Amino acid sequence: MSRVGRVERNTKETSVVVEIDLDGSGKVDVSTGVGFYDHMLDQLGRHGLFDLTVKTEGDLHIDSHHTIEDTALALGGAFKQALGDKVGIYRFGNCTVPLDESLAQVTVDLSGRPYLVHTEPEKMAPMIGEYDTTMTRHILESFVAQAQIALHVHVPYGRNAHHIVECQFKALARALRYASERDPRAAGILPSTKGAL
Repeated sequence: MSRVGRVERNTKETSVVVEIDLDGSGKVDVSTGVGFYDHMLDQLGRHGLFDLTVKTEGDLHIDSHHTIEDTALALGGAFKQALGDKVGIYRFGNCTVPLDESLAQVTVDLSGRPYLVHTEPEKMAPMIGEYDTTMTRHILESFVAQAQIALHVHVPYGRNAHHIVECQFKALARALRYASERDPRAAGILPSTKGAL
């Protein structure tokens, strides 16, 4: 059964279309107008082995905030839609990813309950191109709110802002991949004692 999610989000600030296939091969076609954000979404698709299409047009003449935020909201909604009833998935996933001097540890629970814990080094460059580095946490908040997952992201150390952000997206991709994959030993079983996720 196909596990594809598609969300269109249109406001006075942005126009966003996101489509994700959880059982893809890492094929990515992303365009948000924010180069570094495109690079991060590319990491998400490729390392998660998700086929991911993102087309965003936003009010970049103001700044990149609305474009980045609304894309993350749509991505979370599409991910939730693609998960479907969650029967037979692993549900939990974690991954630790180094990128030179930086390290990211990500743990996810596809629980149906949105919750984010996020820590990263406080002192790092404020901008990477047109990307405001304070937006990383807000991207995760927005994604979690719509995907309805519990997400813990911890970067215990790192110096280079590019590396600090990128290792988070790579680890997130892998953790989401592991959590959303089908468990061959749990076919037809919902991974919850509550009977609902």
